[in-house]
Amino acid sequence: MKTFARIPVERPSPVPTFGVIACHILWRELCHFASLSKNAFELVFLEQGLHDTPDVLRRELQRAIDGMDGRYPAILVGYGLCSNGIAGVSAKKSRLVVPRGHDCITLWLGSKERYRDYFDAHPGTYWYNEGWIETGTQPGQERYERLRAYYAETYGEDNAEYLMEMEQGWFKEYRNAAFIRQGLIDETEAFRFTKEAADWLGWTLDAVDGDNALFVDFLEGRWDEGRFLVLEPGEVLEPSHDDAVIRKAPNLHSDD
Repeated sequence: MKTFARIPVERPSPVPTFGVIACHILWRELCHFASLSKNAFELVFLEQGLHDTPDVLRRELQRAIDGMDGRYPAILVGYGLCSNGIAGVSAKKSRLVVPRGHDCITLWLGSKERYRDYFDAHPGTYWYNEGWIETGTQPGQERYERLRAYYAETYGEDNAEYLMEMEQGWFKEYRNAAFIRQGLIDETEAFRFTKEAADWLGWTLDAVDGDNALFVDFLEGRWDEGRFLVLEPGEVLEPSHDDAVIRKAPNLHSDD
């Protein structure tokens, strides 16, 4: 009868697993870098456009957090402050990790400082990229014609003209279209769309290279205080009204 030596097997350390809740507009970048990560994730994407109604964003995000709370050591929140739409969220059992930024442009550009520098140098900029174009309706001839047809069908021709005048009013705040090249896919068609929109609107056109460092470090757990806010269980997020963008809300019941 043959005998075989029992060879001890070295089992790898448990793989860190995180929950991720993010705006659908970031799905491409987060899925791409999650697939390359040593970590494991459950990813949930909420409908793009919730920031237009901050109370709805807050409600839906908190609901998603509650659904993951306690199942993961940390829940990664893929949102900027987004018109204060994430102010007030918290988790009872998991940590929350949130990038410091006013909106998703910070994530695509790689830092809130780079976003601020570009804004200061190019006031009146409207941002375009693959994610915005495929999930939203960016300013341009296509948006104008689609919206006007909807107004005419819903409210009649005369009212449609008035509503379109109101719609076009906010365009006057902008004069530059900036396209962010993230470099994950062929962005030729998205850039062509942006150029045609800028030409139609009479805006200048700029192409800006994105920086994926925030996406990568967000998923890899490299959460330095300068770029990320880490909330312990029970702590609540609020705007900081300074360069940090967001902070932990003070504990009003603390004796400190």
